[in-house]
Amino acid sequence: MGVFLRYRFRLYPTAPQRRALARTFGCVRVVFNDAVAARRDAFRSGSQYPTTPELDRRLITEAKKTPERAWLSEVSTVPLQQASRDCHTGYRNFFASKAGKRQGPRVGPPRFKRRTATQTARYTRRGFQIKDNGRVYIAKVGNLRVAWSRELPSNPSSVTIIKTPTGQYYASFVVAVDDGTDLLDPLPDDQDTGIDLGLKSFAVLRGGRVIDNPKFFRRLERKLRKAQRSLSRKQKGSNNRAKARLTVAKVHEKIKNTRSDWIDKQVARIVAENQSIYTEDLNVKGMVRGRAAKSVADASFGLFLSRLESKAARAGRTFVRVDRFFPSTRLCSDCGALSGPAGLEGLKVRRWECGCGAVHDRDANAEKNIRREGRRLVQAAAGHAEAQNACGQHVRPDKSGSAGNSHPGKKHEPTRTSSTRALAGKPRRPRRGGSQRLG
Repeated sequence: MGVFLRYRFRLYPTAPQRRALARTFGCVRVVFNDAVAARRDAFRSGSQYPTTPELDRRLITEAKKTPERAWLSEVSTVPLQQASRDCHTGYRNFFASKAGKRQGPRVGPPRFKRRTATQTARYTRRGFQIKDNGRVYIAKVGNLRVAWSRELPSNPSSVTIIKTPTGQYYASFVVAVDDGTDLLDPLPDDQDTGIDLGLKSFAVLRGGRVIDNPKFFRRLERKLRKAQRSLSRKQKGSNNRAKARLTVAKVHEKIKNTRSDWIDKQVARIVAENQSIYTEDLNVKGMVRGRAAKSVADASFGLFLSRLESKAARAGRTFVRVDRFFPSTRLCSDCGALSGPAGLEGLKVRRWECGCGAVHDRDANAEKNIRREGRRLVQAAAGHAEAQNACGQHVRPDKSGSAGNSHPGKKHEPTRTSSTRALAGKPRRPRRGGSQRLG
């Protein structure tokens, strides 16, 4: 079973090619917006939604014959058809999400594309070709010069030409890769780590290794604020406003690129050094609505976890998400008692002492608990699940083989309270709009 990956490379089009791409981006944007408007009109009138072939015929084939849309003939038909299909996919995901048939967060209906946002045009195999000289031929645009940083593992099935708000061009290829292509040499099973994410330190790993929070947005926040203030004072439609908008876009792009590069390096190192990786299943979307929303968004925990999971799967590593309601911070890693700091007031407590006499660093203790719970989940998935008593509670057999809930030197299951329902197999429903505690 293979997977699809994206490989992105920088493009350097000539002046005539940039003009041809500008026409293509404009036509794609118009077709997409017309498709969104057609579906909105159908919704208001209560009529049946038009199908994708019907919209292709009406918005592309027939529109080219009209004086208002005759310029659609100047570009390739391939990206125009793909724009119509993108609109159809967006509405299909919206209806599936509204009906509860789509996993993940709720998504809204497609919105109109703007000229100042990122511009894209997608070509299938009949719209592009990689030449022997390394250039990429795009239909009705020409041969584009590409800065190849690495070889493609196979022939791409499609390519998306991208123009960023700062005026840079990229080619994003979709490539099918077989499983096992990026496998790393296996490591010992006990070479694993838990990951406790937080805002003070971005992550704490096994052995007390700390990854500092880089705070990319905070570093450039003052510069961004100054650029946005200058933009707000410029007259709309003027050249000075266009220059000021470009300055703001460059700051945002620098934040995005530096953060993405840093996350890729951290992910590569963690995957290379550990055979099994256990982390928290954070409710990032709920956390960005809390009082630390700016700091949570700056840390980009969702991007880090998604890339870490993808990289671990392709490298043959074990990746496990521990339940988000598992009390990793409050749980004593020595005796298993729920004696750690809790609530918002407990966030400032970095070191605490348990009743058993153990003194814990907040983040290091949470990492130990996450690693231990991750190992338990792996064993359960492998068929070595723990026994269940008559009440259905999970208990761990002690050294003598009898079922018990504690023994010296091992973590025992805490008492069945509302904060530990996840350990009994009944995860608690998240609070509406609430934020999640971070180490």
